[in-house]
Amino acid sequence: MKALPIIYGFVTLAALGAAVTIPYAMHERGSAAVPTWQNMVNPGSLSAKHAFLGNNCEACHTPHQGVTADRCTACHANAELLLSRQSTAFHATIGDCRGCHTEHQGAAHRAVVMDHDVLIRRKLRELPASARSVIAALPVEHERIRPEETALDCAACHANQDPHRTLFGASCAKCHATRAWDIPEFRHPSPLSTECAQCHQAPPSHYMEHFRMVSMPVAGVEHADVSQCFLCHKTNAWNDIKGVGWYKHH
Repeated sequence: MKALPIIYGFVTLAALGAAVTIPYAMHERGSAAVPTWQNMVNPGSLSAKHAFLGNNCEACHTPHQGVTADRCTACHANAELLLSRQSTAFHATIGDCRGCHTEHQGAAHRAVVMDHDVLIRRKLRELPASARSVIAALPVEHERIRPEETALDCAACHANQDPHRTLFGASCAKCHATRAWDIPEFRHPSPLSTECAQCHQAPPSHYMEHFRMVSMPVAGVEHADVSQCFLCHKTNAWNDIKGVGWYKHH
């Protein structure tokens, strides 16, 4: 019986020693300094694009801090395509990658989950306290819009994706929400409408000889202006041609 306290004492000392030695060794020489440590703490495999970093925890993780933005920018700071596109240029100053990028979910996992709340928090931090108070007290413009979302400039990222061709201005939040762009209450104008071109733009082929040589003969319309969409197309789908049915030739 006297041996048990001694055994427990050795086990306790060994555990305390490991608790001190392992963090110290990894801090000084990296996670590879402790054999099998990476496999023991790895929560899952990386996505396909980051798989080559699977045995190098320090590529993304900073000791005692976890994943830090400086480790991400070490590889991605020179991503000219990412920083030059309007929709992704905000990455230059975001400062927090973990909000939208997740890892250790498996090779098939796409490590991007867009979270507008991350952008909202960044925008609010940039504003003075007086401006944040004003935003918090704003009335809700739409049942799906939160007051803090008004700090976002939707057009700054989505202008190139504007199907309205700027006809509705840049105040996307008056109709759209960040959780879903679809507007359930939207109703398409009557199929009898002849003003399609107010909202819809014809494809480039309609402004070429292709329009007269292919599009009009297929639809059986001898004379039509590009803006007269209603002469050939149905409102349920652009490729459903009147008198022809489903036909895709673009």
